[in-house]
Amino acid sequence: GLAACIYPNTHLQSHSPPPNFKHHVIEQCRLSDRMSRRLIRTYQLYSRTSGKHVQVLGNKKVNAMGDDGAVHAKLVVETDTFGSRIRIKGAKTGYYICMNKTGKLIGKRKGRGKDCIFTEIVLENNYTALQNAKYEGWYMAFTRKGRPRKASRTKQHQREAHFMKRQPKGHLLGDTQTCYTIVGSNNNTRRGQLSKRS
Repeated sequence: GLAACIYPNTHLQSHSPPPNFKHHVIEQCRLSDRMSRRLIRTYQLYSRTSGKHVQVLGNKKVNAMGDDGAVHAKLVVETDTFGSRIRIKGAKTGYYICMNKTGKLIGKRKGRGKDCIFTEIVLENNYTALQNAKYEGWYMAFTRKGRPRKASRTKQHQREAHFMKRQPKGHLLGDTQTCYTIVGSNNNTRRGQLSKRS
């Protein structure tokens, strides 16, 4: 868990900044937490642009053309760490979704490398963006036709990189939130606040 000490501001005239835990949190999110039990979930990833679901095919290709409930659209998602880092594989094929050095999405039998790990970033619109752990700033993304978009051309705010977790038949999935981020103090308070993140 994350323990954070809140220091009351007893000296109103003091201009010293509040303690910064952000570095510690980021470091913990980057490290694999081998002490905690790995969480495995099964769901579909709905693509905001294609209106279909991400699927991993037997030929190791990845696209967002899967219909709701399609066998290749069922994904097994393994939570990798203390934070929101995950590995995603096709339940049918067993191939992990990975990213190569050119930003192309590919399926791999073994998903241990950082190129097969994605960080979940929950956006204000309740969609999730998936940033690759090896190639920071590169996101899983698909075109309107469901084809993979080159990751080097992706940004977090782009619709092509937005996904929603769904169970078959369109039921939305509630998800536990595991990683914390420090939110800076505003004019109303001088204390650092903790914001819970998916």
